[in-house]
Amino acid sequence: MEKHHKFSIWYVLIGIWAVLILHNIIFSAIAVKVIPYSQFLELLKDKKVSEVAITSNQIQGRMVGEGGEPGQMFRTVRVDPDISGLLEEYQVTFKGEIESTFFRDLLSWIVPIAIFIGIWMFMMRRMTGQQARFMSLGKNKAKIYVEEDLNVTFEDAAGVDEAKQELVEVIEFLREPERFTRLGGKMPRGILLVGPPGTGKTLLAKAVAGESNVPFFSLSGSEFVEMFVGLGAARVRDLFTQAKEKAPCIIFIDELDALGKARGVGGVGGHDEREQTLNQLLVEMDGFDPQVGVILMAATNRPEILDPALLRPGRFDRQILVDRPDKTGREAILRVHIRDIQASDEVDLAVLSGMTPGMVGADLANLINEAALLAVRKGKDKVEMADFEEAVERIVAGLEKKNRLINPREREIVAFHEMGHAMVALSLPGTDPVQKISIIPRGIAALGYTMQVPTEDRFLMKKTELLNRIATLLGGRAAEEIIFEDISTGAHNDLAKATDIARSMVKEYGMSSTVGQVYFAREKRGQFLDTVIQGAKEYSEATAELIDSEVRDIIQKQYEKALDLLKSKRQILEKGAAILLEKEKIDGSELKAIMASS
Repeated sequence: MEKHHKFSIWYVLIGIWAVLILHNIIFSAIAVKVIPYSQFLELLKDKKVSEVAITSNQIQGRMVGEGGEPGQMFRTVRVDPDISGLLEEYQVTFKGEIESTFFRDLLSWIVPIAIFIGIWMFMMRRMTGQQARFMSLGKNKAKIYVEEDLNVTFEDAAGVDEAKQELVEVIEFLREPERFTRLGGKMPRGILLVGPPGTGKTLLAKAVAGESNVPFFSLSGSEFVEMFVGLGAARVRDLFTQAKEKAPCIIFIDELDALGKARGVGGVGGHDEREQTLNQLLVEMDGFDPQVGVILMAATNRPEILDPALLRPGRFDRQILVDRPDKTGREAILRVHIRDIQASDEVDLAVLSGMTPGMVGADLANLINEAALLAVRKGKDKVEMADFEEAVERIVAGLEKKNRLINPREREIVAFHEMGHAMVALSLPGTDPVQKISIIPRGIAALGYTMQVPTEDRFLMKKTELLNRIATLLGGRAAEEIIFEDISTGAHNDLAKATDIARSMVKEYGMSSTVGQVYFAREKRGQFLDTVIQGAKEYSEATAELIDSEVRDIIQKQYEKALDLLKSKRQILEKGAAILLEKEKIDGSELKAIMASS
């Protein structure tokens, strides 16, 4: 990245000081020293004069330096008219003319002047450059990709088939606009790609440009907002002007929420520049002709905070959801990314896609890279299925920390805790199958973990399934109470998840017969982000107490269910924990075999 250094007047002062020192050093060495005639005679007697040039009233010569080398030039007034005899006596070479110093004297004047002129020109050029940069602040900062630079096509964007089908019409319009204009049809002015982070919104926009073979203007919404008022609006105008000149083309604004946040939110002070920029964008979207061939695309993962004026018909009138991929989509994404690595033939992408529920394209790309790095670390020639499984564990549970020392007592507590989770999950219907149990510390605080992998993507959950999930989360603490007749702090994360599920059942899903089928969660939640904006409660304190009581009752009942289940299978719990303490890891199939044999 190119670095820009700020200009400072101290650079000029230091430069002038250096020039003056250099001038004194150079010209002091070649300057002519004026000496009295008496000193000249002493130099002759001491044989320290090598040569002289004589005129009618002046003597100029050179002294003998150290080691017989030419020394300092000198000049003196001629006093003795018959100086030649004296010079012959001391064997000094002499001549009857003075060496001209015109060029040397001229150089002593020209060099400093030239240096000062150079410094002045440098300062003027810097000032001109800064003025030009200031004048160019209103220019847009978009990165322009021409057709040859875009090597992205729809083949590179997997797992988003529905979104690609929506965008095919845009490609056809850019390729053959006359097909649509012939019947009076108009292309949507703006296309908004919405979806969670990492689902491939930017990749889809580049793929549209790559398939259409048109220029692609790419920039972020934050690049419009500057400290100086009016610059953002100027950049919007300049962007649309350049786009019209290169039409047909695509303008892509990433992170539109940085620019298009709803006006009037958060007060007026400090937001004038952003609102002016947004107003200019709205004006430009109303003003440009859709038949010109300029397509405006944008992406955001926070559509709920966008200004309503952006989303009305005539502006961003087509919204395309780029959602998290399902199991088939994840398999297609893995197939795209696995092309870049040397993978073993035994790798089953269908199984791997089933192990990664909820992951988006960016997560899967990271998974492939992590597996490749693990294989390289182990010195393998190809990436095997075991490397992918370990990469999944590393992403889900964190980095394995075998060097973390845990005392035997705590290690035993962790083993029973994790075995409690796994046994409750295997014993209750509707829970996700257990794939692996481990007591190797991972991540920041996880001393062990139980990995459950769903057999299919689920979009609806029954009440009994949610209750069984709460019981599974509380199974670890129940096992501790049964074996040690005491509980530890290891269940704090389990309690947080169980409480969240129970509270959602009461406040959002209407799954409490006591509270009733009423929706109480009035907090504003992000559509694609796990953000919650707390709002004022729209129910009484008595209702709040009833909700808290019902949540507590749900958790307590499921905890008692887990306790009863594990007490009835205590021998299996102790046997499984002993094996886990010995091996540190147990597969779900091994635990099933232990439970079946007991």
